[in-house]
Amino acid sequence: MTAKDEQILSYLTDMDGVLVHEDQLIPGADEFLAELRENEIPFLVLTNNSIRTPRDLQARLRHTGLDIPEESIWTSALATATFLDDQRPNGTAYVVGESGLTTALHEIGYVLTDSDPDYVVLGETRTYSFEAITTAIRLVDRGAKFIATNPDATGPSRDGVLPATGSVAALITRATGKDPYYVGKPNPLMMRSALRRIGAHSQSTVMIGDRMDTDVIAGLEAGMRTVLVTSGISTKTSVEKYPFRPTLVVDSVADLLNRTRTPFVEL
Repeated sequence: MTAKDEQILSYLTDMDGVLVHEDQLIPGADEFLAELRENEIPFLVLTNNSIRTPRDLQARLRHTGLDIPEESIWTSALATATFLDDQRPNGTAYVVGESGLTTALHEIGYVLTDSDPDYVVLGETRTYSFEAITTAIRLVDRGAKFIATNPDATGPSRDGVLPATGSVAALITRATGKDPYYVGKPNPLMMRSALRRIGAHSQSTVMIGDRMDTDVIAGLEAGMRTVLVTSGISTKTSVEKYPFRPTLVVDSVADLLNRTRTPFVEL
């Protein structure tokens, strides 16, 4: 049996650009998830954005027509909290971010403080405060370990790109000379924590994403087969710019309908 013939037992899928685009359902995404449920295929929806809690994201997705339970949503904030809980249980952190990140850290027993914290944890926020960034710089300079939820330099908005976690992390690095440890994609650590979340094995799991530089490389490095959809950032042309390739390139998840168990077998 070749890799293409092996049945897929579970899926990890990116959210923005794969299931939704600017709060609009990508055609076929609802049918794709319905087919996974019908076939009892476990799945987890991933996002590098740390702003919202899974409950908030569940409500956002419901507005687009996707009904996804909280436990099927995995954010970079949750991955970061899982990592810190493993590294230093019941630690302390100074957080630059929003409820998605602060809630995840509270739930693992972390104390959020600006008084000699173990970590400075940088995440996404709609309004980066100069005062908060200055505090983060001073704490990192004094010895707090620097963690960032993800390296994304920009994020989308209706008016154009916005500076995101990676850009603000670069500012703190330039001021302190210290690089953060990024937990989210493309770090395969996020993929492995997601696999553990649903009790899946990389060999029988597919990662679906719309970005070569985060989704595909993270899936590849975690040992999964990958599907690139061109309904988001990457295009069939841009694939050729990279020294690695996804297992399969399709227009959207609608192309996986009626083949979720064997997506790589040619029809």
